[in-house]
Amino acid sequence: MSSPEPGSAERVQQVIEKALQASGLNYQRHAGAHGGLPGLIVELPGERKLKTNTILSIGEHSVRVEAFVCRKPDEDHERVYRFLLKRNRRLYGVAYTLDNVGDIYLVGRMSLASVTPDEIDRVLGQVLEAVDSDFNTLLELGFHSSIQKEWEWRVSRGESLKNLQAFAHLINDDEDHHEDESDDAKRA
Repeated sequence: MSSPEPGSAERVQQVIEKALQASGLNYQRHAGAHGGLPGLIVELPGERKLKTNTILSIGEHSVRVEAFVCRKPDEDHERVYRFLLKRNRRLYGVAYTLDNVGDIYLVGRMSLASVTPDEIDRVLGQVLEAVDSDFNTLLELGFHSSIQKEWEWRVSRGESLKNLQAFAHLINDDEDHHEDESDDAKRA
């Protein structure tokens, strides 16, 4: 039994799998759906976005990297897109893009010859850093009205606000202002 050709898709998959195992990342193989390329689905654990599934599709000449970031923004599209375009200037190996419905992804390509454990670590590290750093900002820009409504709904029902605390600064402080006025009136 011979070993895979250097630069072959089979060799590249072996390199990627060894790198993922060395990093302790969970992954699974996928055969490629609807005529798509086969490859690996890697689960990147984060803090702000708890999990980012990243697809590494291995083709004849390159590896495509693709990670879903968030759905299409509800509002302030121009501000969201400006943020993404400016952020693209500082990213390594991947860039923000939109799919046909407007959902936000990070995508990139690596030649088969460039795939090494270090390069896999760099590119996946960039995906994780970008998603984890930018996720809350994207939610603030593109979903601030939804966040405010969710906050109000939870408060009205006594539900936990724990996973919304990062967005507390978006909530109107009208209630606090009215409480301050009534406290001042009582003192007078």
